[in-house]
Amino acid sequence: LKAAEDQAKKAMGDAARLAEELRQEQEHGGHVEKLRRASEAQVKELQVRLDEAEANAMKGGKRIIQKLESRVRELEVELDNEQRRHAETSKGLRKQDRRLKELAFQAEEDHKAQDRLQEMIDKLQQKIKTYKRQVEEAEEIAAINLAKYRKVQHDLEEAEERADMAENTLSKLRAKNRSSVSATRTTGGIKVTVKK
Repeated sequence: LKAAEDQAKKAMGDAARLAEELRQEQEHGGHVEKLRRASEAQVKELQVRLDEAEANAMKGGKRIIQKLESRVRELEVELDNEQRRHAETSKGLRKQDRRLKELAFQAEEDHKAQDRLQEMIDKLQQKIKTYKRQVEEAEEIAAINLAKYRKVQHDLEEAEERADMAENTLSKLRAKNRSSVSATRTTGGIKVTVKK
């Protein structure tokens, strides 16, 4: 989760930096456009002057015309160079714009991933709470069953102890009966043995 937050912060920093670079490139593009318009205005102005010079060529103004034509060619070269730089700047702006969109998309995906992780964490925490409650209930049931078992064991020991005592008493009684003297009476030659 922390790695996702760090990555999101880094993406936001990159996006801010690219936005600043995009703004600077846009300002540069505006400056280039101003130069282009100024150059075009100058070309138009020089063209007018050239037309005027051509009108005066009949009066011997060939040298002025040549200078103006040279200046026009210089301005055309400058304009061509500025247009080429403007095209490169526009290409760079489009590239930066694509990168900015990619970073924005990545930041959004990171945010979604962070939300999914948080949801998983919440679910796991809820499961842990449920398991803890089940464990506590099982421990309570085990404690109750253990108490019942110990009571039954105690009752069984007492019953065994009473059974031993009863068996000892019965053995003593049997021994006493066996050892008791039989009363013997002889009547008419008949021996009678009486046991109690």
